[in-house]
Amino acid sequence: MSGDPSDEELQKLREEKMEQLKEEQGGADEEAVEAQRQQAEAQKKAVLRQHLTDDARKRLNTVKMSKPEVGEKVEQQLVALAQSGRVQGKIDDEKMKQLLSELTPDSKSFDIRRR
Repeated sequence: MSGDPSDEELQKLREEKMEQLKEEQGGADEEAVEAQRQQAEAQKKAVLRQHLTDDARKRLNTVKMSKPEVGEKVEQQLVALAQSGRVQGKIDDEKMKQLLSELTPDSKSFDIRRR
């Protein structure tokens, strides 16, 4: 034994090092994605706080508690409206009711007609 590692040992060491580097890089990517998500969430909250009155914000939070997917959809729509500049002033409770009625799917109702 001259102290030189064989080709198999070198290949094994290379593979271990590559796995270690991938794990480290994967952790960094996850942290970056998480930081980006948190930043987007903070920006969304700031936009909503700027464009909604207290009553409208309470109504939106109530909707999010009962129907999270509808609440998220309404939030996304409000942020899009605000970022495109189509929101004049603040959205009050009445405007929020109107937005919610437009964006929520109609409840399934049946009209029964008798002959």
